[in-house]
Amino acid sequence: MRKLDVININADESRPTPVMPSACETSGCAGPEPEPSEPIIIGGEVRVGGEVIEEEAIAREMQHHPAASADEAWLSAARALAVRELLWREANEPEGDPEEAIQALLERAVQAEIPEEQELQRLYDADPAKFSAPELTEAAHILIEPEEDNKGGWQRAEQLAAALIESIAGEQAGFAAAARTHSGCASARQDGSLGQVRFGELAPDIEAALNALGKGEMSAVPLRSRHGYHILKVHHRIPGKQLPFEAVKSRIADMLEARSWTMSAARYIGTLAEKHGVEGIDLTEASP
Repeated sequence: MRKLDVININADESRPTPVMPSACETSGCAGPEPEPSEPIIIGGEVRVGGEVIEEEAIAREMQHHPAASADEAWLSAARALAVRELLWREANEPEGDPEEAIQALLERAVQAEIPEEQELQRLYDADPAKFSAPELTEAAHILIEPEEDNKGGWQRAEQLAAALIESIAGEQAGFAAAARTHSGCASARQDGSLGQVRFGELAPDIEAALNALGKGEMSAVPLRSRHGYHILKVHHRIPGKQLPFEAVKSRIADMLEARSWTMSAARYIGTLAEKHGVEGIDLTEASP
C-alpha cells in the first residue's frame, strides 16, 4: 500500500531526477548552473469547505514543490494543501494524528487494481526495448581550475592541462597521480574516478567528449567548462542489454499498480471536492 507523504502530498513522483556520481556533485560535471529563482507569486484565495487556506501556508509549502516557475510551484503547493484539507475533513478525527488519520482513510477508500500477468506480458511485448539495462561508461577526469578568473588565469589552466596530457600519455598510473595532485574536483580522492555513468548524468559537452573516446582512451586536448579545463579518460564501457520479461515483470506490475492507485485517488479526491466544496483552484490534476 502506498505511503502518504502528508507534507509533500502532491509531489510529482514521475519527474526523473538525474543522479550525479557522488565524487563529482559539486565540481565540473553537473551541467549548467540553475537559473536564479523567480520572485514568489502568490495566487488568489483558496477555500476548502468555506475555510481559507492562508497564503503564508501556501508559501511555506512551495519549498516542497520545485517547478519551472514560481506560478507552477504555487499551484502545486495550493493543490497539495487543498487535498490534505479535504482528506482531513473527511477523516473527521479532530483529536487524532493528521498523518495517521489521512493514511487510514486512504487505505479504506482508495484501492489499486492488481494487474494480471497477461497484461504485464502485453505491455512488455509492445515495447521490449523500453525494458533494457542502459549502457554504462566507467570514466574519470582531471579538473584544472584557473587560479584567477581572468584571461591569464584561464590560459595558465589550459597550459597546465595540456602539459599533463602530454606527460600522462594515456597511462593509468600517471593519470591517477595527476588527478590526486592537480584535480580541483572532489573525485581527485578516487584518482579522478566518476564511477559508472549513464546517458544524461553529466553535462552535455562532457558527455559528448566521453562518447567520442574509446575504451582506455584519454582526451587529446583539454575540454573547457565553466569550472576549468577537463582531461577525460574512459576506462570501460558496459553495453546496454535487453532484459527478459521475468526480470522486469515485477517492475511493470508496480508501475501499473501505482498508476491505478493514482487514478483511483484522483477520482476519490474529485468526490471529496464536490462534497466539501473547493474554491479558487482546480484539483483535476491533484492526487495524494
